[in-house]
Amino acid sequence: MTVGTSSIRVGVSTPWDLWELSPDEQRSRLGDIADAGIDHVFTADHVSFIDGSGMDGLVALAAMSGIEPRLGLHVGVLLLALRHPMVAARQIATLAQAAPGRLTVGVGVGGEDRHEIEVCGVDPATRGRRTDVSLDVVRRLLDGEIVDADNDFFSIADASIRPIPKRQVPFVVGGRSDAAIERAGRLGDGWLAAWCSGRRFAEGCRRAEEIGGDRRVEWQHGLQVWVGVGRDAGDARSHVANGMERFYKLPFSAFERYTPMGSAEQIADFLVPYVDAGATMLNLTPCGVDRDVELTTIAEVKRLLVE
Repeated sequence: MTVGTSSIRVGVSTPWDLWELSPDEQRSRLGDIADAGIDHVFTADHVSFIDGSGMDGLVALAAMSGIEPRLGLHVGVLLLALRHPMVAARQIATLAQAAPGRLTVGVGVGGEDRHEIEVCGVDPATRGRRTDVSLDVVRRLLDGEIVDADNDFFSIADASIRPIPKRQVPFVVGGRSDAAIERAGRLGDGWLAAWCSGRRFAEGCRRAEEIGGDRRVEWQHGLQVWVGVGRDAGDARSHVANGMERFYKLPFSAFERYTPMGSAEQIADFLVPYVDAGATMLNLTPCGVDRDVELTTIAEVKRLLVE
């Protein structure tokens, strides 16, 4: 391993069964994450994914914000194309007001399930352009601007929201495509990469910042990745393969080369090239024998990367 950095923030996915637990158990589960020294929790955002599954990312974060105030809140990633930008801006502003300084919004176009886009009345072929215009409007509204916009998807005039967040909400653009990297450079505060090599990550971060040009941005690049936790790579592989195949309905071989697996040391070694290339946040979805082992391992991964 190379020298770590104290600026790295490590988060874990929301516990799968959190909303099936009693209120006391929810507090205990999220408290365990904070006690472990993990910085934030993150959640996906889906309306009707593959078999109708999903959870509204912003609503889930709002619920968690009051349960455990020590944790940062990340949505990774918000399917902004499925929402009107005025409504999305209001939701984000409300959550930022309730949990000041704790919210980071990842934005993505979706794509694993085109039907999810279609059932929301959106043409999947337009989701990239919709995301571009919506993200621009949302950010301007949150900056306190009065916004006029007239495009192929919506028309608004003299639009504003009050109050605006006292602290600026960071927006990172998720995805692995060149289009996502370009969107991050034009409209975001960073690139939230997924399923890419360390070399691709370094190139993408540089490209986003080049596209950003003279924009005054405190760049916050990150990586969102599933992690196999186990005694060794083989044991860990079985846990993460089961989890990913169940979620994506695809063979694990499609993801394996980009998935860290094994002990805390093995996982940290896998992540070092991304940290060295400029990752300041890691969103990790651990899969192990139980949640205690997962949290202990991810906390150790953070210690190794920082120290």
